[in-house]
Amino acid sequence: MACSKIFSGNLPELLYEIIQNFRKDLSTLYSCILVNRLWCRLAIPLLWEDPFSVPAHHYRCIATYLCFLNEDNKAKLIEYGISNNVLSSNTLFNYPSFIKNLDTNKIRRSIIYWMRALLDITDDMIGYLVYRSLFEVFIENEGNLHTFEIVISKGKNCKNFNDNIDLILQNPNLTCNIRNLVIFCDAFLSQNIISLLEFLYSNCNSISSMFFNFTKCSINDITLFKNYILQIIISQHNLKQISFELDPILYKTFLSLKNYNCSNTLNTIIFCYIDFTNILGVLQEVFNQLNVLESIHICYCRSLNFDFVQQIIKVIKPLKLKSLFLDEILHIQSLLLLLQKFCECLENFGFGFTYGKYDKQKQQLFEFIMRYCKNIKYFDFGFPNYKDIYLFIKNNQNTINYITIEVNLYEDTIYKGLSLTVLQNLGQVLPSKLEYLCLSLPFIISDLEIFLKNSQNTFIKKLLIKNMGVYNDKKLFINCMKEYIMKPKRVKYLAIFDGLDLFWFKTVVNEFKLHNIIVHEYCDLYITVYDFV
Repeated sequence: MACSKIFSGNLPELLYEIIQNFRKDLSTLYSCILVNRLWCRLAIPLLWEDPFSVPAHHYRCIATYLCFLNEDNKAKLIEYGISNNVLSSNTLFNYPSFIKNLDTNKIRRSIIYWMRALLDITDDMIGYLVYRSLFEVFIENEGNLHTFEIVISKGKNCKNFNDNIDLILQNPNLTCNIRNLVIFCDAFLSQNIISLLEFLYSNCNSISSMFFNFTKCSINDITLFKNYILQIIISQHNLKQISFELDPILYKTFLSLKNYNCSNTLNTIIFCYIDFTNILGVLQEVFNQLNVLESIHICYCRSLNFDFVQQIIKVIKPLKLKSLFLDEILHIQSLLLLLQKFCECLENFGFGFTYGKYDKQKQQLFEFIMRYCKNIKYFDFGFPNYKDIYLFIKNNQNTINYITIEVNLYEDTIYKGLSLTVLQNLGQVLPSKLEYLCLSLPFIISDLEIFLKNSQNTFIKKLLIKNMGVYNDKKLFINCMKEYIMKPKRVKYLAIFDGLDLFWFKTVVNEFKLHNIIVHEYCDLYITVYDFV
């Protein structure tokens, strides 16, 4: 097929398909734009489709966008101290038209970083003007979003978005084709937010993925919010994936999945921090109504008891349980029965912050997983306190690609004596390549050196190291990172937190950059279970 396209003169079409595979590989895309005009023209839209993905790194794109403002809006910014030079550079492409992903909170954070870099201050009024200006630029240049993440929170975090919702309502083309909708809500619903929710179910009917999170909301607010969420769900014609997180009144929303549209399109359901008690009576019923349901993911949910397991096992559809993360173990025999049914399809597993709890039950579960679950890709240990875990990693080096070892922030003192054991053993069993490794535990520098020496033959694309509650000399710690990580070029992306985030030590960050290692803020590189799933 590839050869026929070359000989028929369709090289640009073939090249387009190839470059699409680098969508998330920014360094490769940057290299592509330097090859020639054709490569540049194909790579630039991908580089600019998610401009605020890492606010601490990508905030400089704001200056480019502001160049597209009309003269009146530029004059407003100049009044507040923004240099005319910032707003007048020439641009080669219509960059605002390329935007596909927009996160309302990441825009806010990017603006803060931009103001600090440009003005050495943060000013609420300038922040507001820039926030509104960005939306105006995206609208005027016919941006068309595929992913829209909305954060509804208290105070300044949400004010700029709340005050600019009118732009979205008056210009439906920006959001009418969104495919992925993410809503985090931890505040009351203003009239503007209600208008936006009504707009979404009236104008956005091609959403394929939805995620809802209700953090710290009152029951009254959640009840009101759910009425609109139900309408958004029912109005969709191609909903393939839905995620529920921290939802205390899931019953009606879950039952709505039985509607005709969902029953013939929905193939994935993700439950995060859900108490299954109030949907236990309809779990099997809803699953059996979903004709194309392929997989479910269960992440740190409550009430995984005998009744729950029986409901899942009795589902008549060829369902796959792909993720199971536990922070409580209520009925070990039922969970073993669940694993027995889904052992061949389970890909992601973890215990979370359960050190010192359920030790006997965890040992039983882990022994079963070692014996029968051969396709684990993501493993969240919590804190490993038995040696079989290292044997499991060693025996599954061809499949495991993501590993998290993370202690509870409020119980870090109980782990200090065990961290050396973990660091000594882990470095000896890692595969030759890892996509992601997160180490968040108390350690001293000499213990970390042992791990880094033992793992010197492993290349880790994303490495996160966080020291929990142990003081280390900052200079010695940084020298250790340079010696064992920077010089051998053992990672591609790095995040280190040791009381302070390495990202803010710009001289050191630039040294790592010279060795092709990009240092991120810890929070930007950290992958939650939901992010992975």
